Amino acid sequence: MHDFDRFTLVFVDDIRDREQASDGHSRYGAYLRIHADRFNDDGEPLRPVDFAVAAWECATSPIMGGGYIEIRPDLLDLRPIVALDGSLQMRARVALRHHHLAHPPAEQFADWARDPWQHTDQPWHHPVQPHRDDRAWLLATAELTVPVPLDMLTPPTTTRPGRTLTHEAKATIDTLTWRANDLTPLIADLLGGAR
Repeated sequence: MHDFDRFTLVFVDDIRDREQASDGHSRYGAYLRIHADRFNDDGEPLRPVDFAVAAWECATSPIMGGGYIEIRPDLLDLRPIVALDGSLQMRARVALRHHHLAHPPAEQFADWARDPWQHTDQPWHHPVQPHRDDRAWLLATAELTVPVPLDMLTPPTTTRPGRTLTHEAKATIDTLTWRANDLTPLIADLLGGAR
């Protein structure tokens, strides 16, 4: 089991994937089979950027609860997106508490709150909307992106579920995970090293 730290936004949990596999090989592979319709374009393999998005979606909630990958809970969102020019970007959405802002509001707005159901001993707290509605809210967010070079993506060779599709999807997830973790210094800088 891998743990989050200030250098890790996301990691792959291959051990849990194997241990919880109904087919004895990969729980993620079983989800790919269930959602095989996402992995073809009129019977043809997807473009690598579209394959990357589909592979990530199947590896995370809400499709795969207790996903193939684990995302640090202090992020609002982390996912690959296809940009308008057709390139692939890894995008992280981060909650900015008022003390992170260069000019915090003078008025006392409600701010992001910690998830009350999360254990307090965990260093990476999931931000949630304020628990109060007796004053206005100001919930600031930032989106950070980093490009994913197309030559780093695994081009899919099949549309059929099975070991080949699973292997190609896992290789793609490894690339996306590696690239997503390149956002950690940007996020730490944005938050002033706070967490």
